[in-house]
Amino acid sequence: MHAHTDEITLLAWLPLALVGLITLTYLLAARRQRRRGNGWNRWRSAFFLLGSALLAQAVAPPVMAWAHHDLNGHMVLHLVMGMLAPLAWVLAAPVTLLLRSLPQAASRRVAGCLRSGPVRVVSHPLSALLLNIGGMYLLYLTPLYALSLHNAFLHYWVHLHFLVAGYLFCWAILAGPDASPHRLSLRFRLGVLFLSMAAHALLGKLMYGYHWPRGTDHSVAEIQAAAQMMYYGGDLAEVLLAVALLIMWLRTPVERREALLPAPLR
Repeated sequence: MHAHTDEITLLAWLPLALVGLITLTYLLAARRQRRRGNGWNRWRSAFFLLGSALLAQAVAPPVMAWAHHDLNGHMVLHLVMGMLAPLAWVLAAPVTLLLRSLPQAASRRVAGCLRSGPVRVVSHPLSALLLNIGGMYLLYLTPLYALSLHNAFLHYWVHLHFLVAGYLFCWAILAGPDASPHRLSLRFRLGVLFLSMAAHALLGKLMYGYHWPRGTDHSVAEIQAAAQMMYYGGDLAEVLLAVALLIMWLRTPVERREALLPAPLR
């Protein structure tokens, strides 16, 4: 029994150890690029550290335990792991750093993988929207959330989905700083972002008004508080994503900058 408890404890700390390992790898690769004279923007490293700090807080065992029993804690993790940390990591351009750091042959293989059909599908803004927001509808408006409270594997899978889907969505909307396999207009990506805002807000209202997720011990007051956190916290995260998109647009040279608004009718 004691050995089994130790295994569970070690497993609970594994996500935090992985975040630390990934962060250390990124920082060492960035340092190597600077020593080679290739340069690596320190702001990118700062964004990666910010994302890692947010993620480390979220996956710390005490916070995960809180989120497992408290819907408000779960919603905090959803906002951090599914929206804020992924945005910071995307702005850190980890794929570009990876391609620069690998040997040429390995770099070509990774680049080929990024141009493959499956990656092109999941990195399209509409597909990423479906994975991100659609996953939330599936989680909170079906028995899936209640099942995750009693299944450790499903519990961790849900949080991993938050992180991966959130990363893909941020990358799909920004289409940078890592190169995107799609050449889609700024207005199209903004339109998908606004659709995400509307879908996020609608889900918060459904949870608040109809007391989803059901089949749990959460009180109505707890569910409504969590729904409000989703509604307002989701808006804040998506506004930050919109700000990042517009800043990237403003930093584009004028001669290559895409028109933000349609041309007036004559």
